[in-house]
Amino acid sequence: MTHWWRHAAIYQIYVRSFADGNGDGMGDLAGVRDRLPYLRELGVDALWFTPWNTSPMADGGYDVADYRDIDPLFGTLAEAERLIEEAHDHGLRVLVDLVPNHCSDQHIWFQEAVAAGPGSPARERFWFVPGRGEDGNEPPNDWQSYFGGRAWTRITEADGTPGPWYLHMFAPQQPDLNWEHPEVRAEFEDILHFWLRRGVDGFRIDVAHGLAKKAGLPDVGHAPDVTDLPYQDCDEVHDIYRSWRKILDGYDGDRIFVGEVWLPTAEQFARYLRPDELHSAFNFDFLCCAWDATALRGVIDSTLAAHGPVGAPPTWVLSNHDTIRHVTRYGREDTSFDMGDKRLTDPSDRALGRRRARAAALLTMALPGGVYVYQGDELGLPEVQDLPDELLQDPTFVRSGGTDRGRDGCRIPLPWRSGSDSLGFSPDGATADPWLPQPGDWAALTADTQEGDPESFLTLYRAALALRRARLTGLPETLSWVETGPGTVCFDRSDGFRCLVNTGAAALPLPAGATVLLSSAPLERTADGVTMPGDSCVWLSMA
Repeated sequence: MTHWWRHAAIYQIYVRSFADGNGDGMGDLAGVRDRLPYLRELGVDALWFTPWNTSPMADGGYDVADYRDIDPLFGTLAEAERLIEEAHDHGLRVLVDLVPNHCSDQHIWFQEAVAAGPGSPARERFWFVPGRGEDGNEPPNDWQSYFGGRAWTRITEADGTPGPWYLHMFAPQQPDLNWEHPEVRAEFEDILHFWLRRGVDGFRIDVAHGLAKKAGLPDVGHAPDVTDLPYQDCDEVHDIYRSWRKILDGYDGDRIFVGEVWLPTAEQFARYLRPDELHSAFNFDFLCCAWDATALRGVIDSTLAAHGPVGAPPTWVLSNHDTIRHVTRYGREDTSFDMGDKRLTDPSDRALGRRRARAAALLTMALPGGVYVYQGDELGLPEVQDLPDELLQDPTFVRSGGTDRGRDGCRIPLPWRSGSDSLGFSPDGATADPWLPQPGDWAALTADTQEGDPESFLTLYRAALALRRARLTGLPETLSWVETGPGTVCFDRSDGFRCLVNTGAAALPLPAGATVLLSSAPLERTADGVTMPGDSCVWLSMA
């Protein structure tokens, strides 16, 4: 039996920006349900929804106030249940985001903890810690938030006196949960059951490496060992996932966990993918890799080497809701990506980025394992780099003092239909504009404009996903490198399938006798044979 998730193409839906069904300028479940036929025709196997739970939206839904309900912004629990059923009717599986490292400061547990007073059991579910220094005026340790600034906020008690500090590795509105507490463990096990009973096919686990903290919450220090930080990758986290795996395996339907795991070494990463833990995890090394043949081959080799010993399928992803869209990244002089320095304002050559993005899409879909498509990838959408400061909503912009412009530029509402005020994101007669403005030149990128255009991104993605399903599903999760010269990445899969990438600028002749299955760019045919242009990818049959 071949498990579906070992080779799946999974489409990421950032609900707020996918499609607006009720005209309030916000994407919602009604909008998703209307476009399930589009997603089926695209050719993906599953949908991953970023958080749709009740939330104040301090961090785009990753601050959850109620894990068992849908935020009214998106719809209702009954609508979610219908969406899951309808997706299944279309042959699409459904994964939902689970945010276990932290909740919202509006969650009933945190509200109870603040109100309960010093020493209360309710505070033990979080990390409430006395401060250091005179009168406890200094944070308990030197940890810094991923969003900038210190990772601690001090509360004021009901009587007006200064209280302890609470830990938040992200925004202050996202207090970290204490996973040493048995009630936290029990609560999330029940949350898993809640959604599994409603038919979800799995969970994407946010900050999967961060749940457990090192005993005593020690300082990081001035020159920390990045492989041994006290707030991530602690051994105790693996016990959590082993218990969760037992729950998941108790349900039929081949359900899965996918981890968001950002760690510095392949060895640390692979431990999360042992047979009794997570099924797969995002391959951020590949996402961050430069458009360079040597670098790409190196990261592919290291990915396969890390996954092989634990028997897990690799995954390949080019963009998501936290990163710079790869059309823009690949048009820069430096095509690599670093979450710590996104270089949001770096200039980008749009035409060059589009050529490379098309080639990269074929490369990812040819590799063994699973592939992720972030909404809008199939339309060739670029990053929006010129949003005015007053429209930015990502908390990283404020927390960083404006030095990090945040992630709003990759979360712009999708363009569906040309000739309408919101490019079809909202229905005609909508009562509000899209929650973030769409660039005027996106009218040329709408889904309806690309429909039927043989040279469009949408046509390429549909063709690649269909061919991938027909030719590559079920093949061994291996490849054989083929030496084709500098600036190229070339490998064979089973059944005579070959992928050839030309990352250079010069044209490259195709091997004699090969049959072209698909190309990211027009090929040149001469009396001497067929050549592929620079920054392109072809799929070949060598049989």
